[in-house]
Amino acid sequence: MDAVRHIEKITLATDEQLILAYQQKGNQEHLAVLYLRYSDLVYGTALKYLKDAEQAKDAVMNIYYDLVNKLKTHEVTNFKSWLYVVTKNHCLMWLRKHKTGITVAFQPEFMQSAEDGHLDELLAKEKQFKLLENCIGALQDEQQNAIRLFYMQGKCYNEITAITGLEWDKVRSLIQNGRRNLKNCMDKHA
Repeated sequence: MDAVRHIEKITLATDEQLILAYQQKGNQEHLAVLYLRYSDLVYGTALKYLKDAEQAKDAVMNIYYDLVNKLKTHEVTNFKSWLYVVTKNHCLMWLRKHKTGITVAFQPEFMQSAEDGHLDELLAKEKQFKLLENCIGALQDEQQNAIRLFYMQGKCYNEITAITGLEWDKVRSLIQNGRRNLKNCMDKHA
């Protein structure tokens, strides 16, 4: 009867209790009960990564043997999450070690340099900026001034009114019409 009560006591223990008991006593009975709770998770994760049932079964056994040492030295607060990460890492390491992909010699002439891509982006932005400057220059003087104050200097309508001496509605109209004219010019020359 004592053996039955002992097994019931172990199986009813929380993950944290089983980890603590294993770390203190080193009794693999505690680890086995804990591991069996999540063996389906381990198998499913291994199968997802390894894509082979036999390799996944091997991984389940290998991970258990790894846990015998790892769990003694690691502070684990959430065993299920920790075990998932251990399993994932185990599978990724196995895949890296048993790489079956075809290796092709590096041919630099087929590669685009990251610097070239960055340079292309800068040139495209510079071209857009020049087009914008040309389109702003094509606006009427009042529109041009209002657009520069509003968009380039970050002034609000009231500040533009104070600077230019124009009425608030006139400033608003200049900015709205200037923005529309800029868009039309940019679209036309793009």
